[in-house]
Amino acid sequence: MKGIILHGGHGSRLRPLTHTGPKQLLPIANKPMSEYCVEAIRDCGITEIAIIIGGIGSNKVKEYYGTGSEFNVKITYIEQDTPKGIAHAINLCKEFVGNEKFLVFLGDNIIQKSINDISKKFESSDDDALILLCKVENPEQFGIADVKENKIVKIMEKPKNPPTNLAVTGIYFLTPKIFEIFSRLKPSSRNELEITDALQMMLEEGNKINFKIISDYWKDTGTPEDIIHANSIILQNMKPYFNGEKNSATINGNIMVGTETKLDDNVVISGPVIIGDNCSIESNTRIGPNTSIGNSCSLVDCDLENCIVMPNCVITGKIKIRNSIIASNSRIKINEKNNDEKVLLLGEGTQVIL
Repeated sequence: MKGIILHGGHGSRLRPLTHTGPKQLLPIANKPMSEYCVEAIRDCGITEIAIIIGGIGSNKVKEYYGTGSEFNVKITYIEQDTPKGIAHAINLCKEFVGNEKFLVFLGDNIIQKSINDISKKFESSDDDALILLCKVENPEQFGIADVKENKIVKIMEKPKNPPTNLAVTGIYFLTPKIFEIFSRLKPSSRNELEITDALQMMLEEGNKINFKIISDYWKDTGTPEDIIHANSIILQNMKPYFNGEKNSATINGNIMVGTETKLDDNVVISGPVIIGDNCSIESNTRIGPNTSIGNSCSLVDCDLENCIVMPNCVITGKIKIRNSIIASNSRIKINEKNNDEKVLLLGEGTQVIL
């Protein structure tokens, strides 16, 4: 089998975070969200992966993943000139796939449980496709599968009156049969080639589409709130480690601290929290719970909770920051104490002085 990761799109709901790069490289627990996809595919025994790139920051994807050797996979990059839908993006991989079955991940999908067993069953089965479903509270915002008597009877894209709450996740096991379907697919009302329309055509033409319902955590990280929530879940499930300098700091809960990171006296860390390498956490700073601090950050006299702070940021002064995402190379300086809680969404290189 081969693997495909869709790494394009504009990420408009995540601006200004995505003005300088793709949303799939935004970190969750100090790791790009698409890296979780690479790991999930690799853990299925798949070592050849195509990454579909396009739009702002495509070069950053290549710089991060390179040939894939660092991740024990071989990566091929395929360009998509403009976003024309998931089906269009997958169709660009026809030559890469050849005659093999393949696994597709949307690069902003996060799952916690291995799908290796599902992959093995699909590889040895006669299924033409297998899709992963997940029960959601807002089914009208997803592609939905109508399941009756343990069989999918219909697949539809964001129906106004969903017949079920079973969302079609961005994880698909497919066979080369899908490419013939793509050749006959018509653009949807939003002028995209929809994967849900292709799967529905497969159903109508008598092909066998199986499914598996994910009962563990799954998240389509399309909004800042989704990313912050996914960050908290992943932090909770990480194994603690401490490779820095603790001094007399107070730490409790699930804590991950990188090398050359120094916690000064009077610092309080309440897990789950991850702090990267080469960080300086000083003077009465409070961090956590559910907070990620990237590499080479400096925090002084501040209070953060439910936050993601990317690498090379400096936050100085008496400020309470909650439910926020602060992109790389940002600077926040507080000149006067402010007891109000701040919610921030800062793009790369932002400077804030209050």
